[in-house]
Amino acid sequence: MSYKRILNCFVILFFLLQISFNAEIYANKGKDYLVTAYGAVADGKTVNTKAIQKAIDAANKNKGGRVVFSKGKFLSGSIVLKSGVELFFEEGAVLLGSTDVNDYPKYEGRRALVVATASKNISISGKGIIDGQGRELALAVDSLHHAGVRIDPDYNYRRLRPGDGRGKLVSFVKCDSIKVTDITLKNSSGWVTCFEQSSNIVVDNVTVESRAYWNNDGIDINGCENVRVTNCNVNAADDGICLKSDSPGLQNNNIYIANCSIRSSASAVKFGTGSYGSFKNVTIENIKVYDTFRSAIAIESVDGAEIENIKVSNIVAVNTGNAILIRLGHRNGEKPGYIKNVSIKNVKVQVPFGRPDIDYDLRGPEVDYFHNPFPASIAGIPGHAIENVTLENIEIIYPGRASKGMAYLPLSRLKDVLENEKGYPEFTMFGELPSWGFYVRHVDGIEMKNIKLVLEKEDFRPAFVFDDVKGLRMEKIEVPSDKVNQIIFKDVPSSNLDTEALKRKSEPAQNTFVLPTK
Repeated sequence: MSYKRILNCFVILFFLLQISFNAEIYANKGKDYLVTAYGAVADGKTVNTKAIQKAIDAANKNKGGRVVFSKGKFLSGSIVLKSGVELFFEEGAVLLGSTDVNDYPKYEGRRALVVATASKNISISGKGIIDGQGRELALAVDSLHHAGVRIDPDYNYRRLRPGDGRGKLVSFVKCDSIKVTDITLKNSSGWVTCFEQSSNIVVDNVTVESRAYWNNDGIDINGCENVRVTNCNVNAADDGICLKSDSPGLQNNNIYIANCSIRSSASAVKFGTGSYGSFKNVTIENIKVYDTFRSAIAIESVDGAEIENIKVSNIVAVNTGNAILIRLGHRNGEKPGYIKNVSIKNVKVQVPFGRPDIDYDLRGPEVDYFHNPFPASIAGIPGHAIENVTLENIEIIYPGRASKGMAYLPLSRLKDVLENEKGYPEFTMFGELPSWGFYVRHVDGIEMKNIKLVLEKEDFRPAFVFDDVKGLRMEKIEVPSDKVNQIIFKDVPSSNLDTEALKRKSEPAQNTFVLPTK
């Protein structure tokens, strides 16, 4: 055999070995680790925590793979998801959370059924279910606290419920490259899903069905970057999709939320309440909201957060307590933060008379004073105005039925509307309000174009009240045709109210009224 042929043979052998080596690497990365092969039993009774963890550890040790749950119910306590590992649920597979509080030790300071810290390339997928049995677990925590067996230092005696000791369903902290797809998440004892200080997150086609207990936030994003939440269906006993910044320095940047359906006993899409860091470059679009107790959209900075470059569009909300809340307050921190450059377009909301969530067993807390139906609110605080807000193509249907016998705050007493700088941010936080459509105070730069406000029944209040507002521009504003003095100005030094602004039979001048300056 010639030297050249021998060399060619070695070259061919080398390539064959290389292909085999690469195939082995690929096989390891794609290898399935069945939890049943590690001793897990799908009977809904056997606690499988150790067996499931062994499968996860094996996949992680071998540079990644799928940990597979076949059809059946796998009871488990807390499991730790590690780098390179995907939890895959076949259709009919259920990861069932234990109701024994001892099965949930803290991991890196967090307590959850599925927890991960500082992991990369992790995933939860498949058409199965993660069910935390949260109500049973929360009641067990409650009972142990009152029995003096396991004291919860965060127990809320006013609301008779345990605090963070209940834990979450899924908690990922300081992780990178996360995918959660197709799964159904049910019955958490606390927040359902929380991503904290993490980046490059995809949440797609996820169903959240969690009205097990209080604080069942659906999807929480706490100080994260590069996040996509799409095509999700959320039914939660607290905020639906919530952006948070629970401690100083937590930055939320480049967030995209789209094509989701949300029902909530609090707000549908919310910024806050924890708002210490920043929320920048957030796009929210194509959201359907129904039977929601509080706001369809709530944007709140009350702990010093910087909120800017927010785009919201194509929101349809029915039977929802409030359309829009934008609130700059000063609850914590040395100085207030700011809210600027907010665009909200193409929104249609129907606000009912009474509670939207009256037919649900878990309902948001009632306010403790008499009031008439609340308007949408955009409110800063003295010396710190919300800046550059655009509202366009907005239609809100209000119930009316306001009565001066129920509550009455005349226009001559606008100074009596509470500032409530340190209050919990909510559309009910100011007490009785003097308008039925929009209440706007301490704002510098606001454009309202093509705004239609509808009343189902009579309301004695004006549609709009603007107090301490600069740079106001209004175009194509439609209000009920049988009412006058529907736009009230107080301390509004400059405004541009287009002569075609009010689409009604009477003249625009009959529909505006300027109160004396203070």
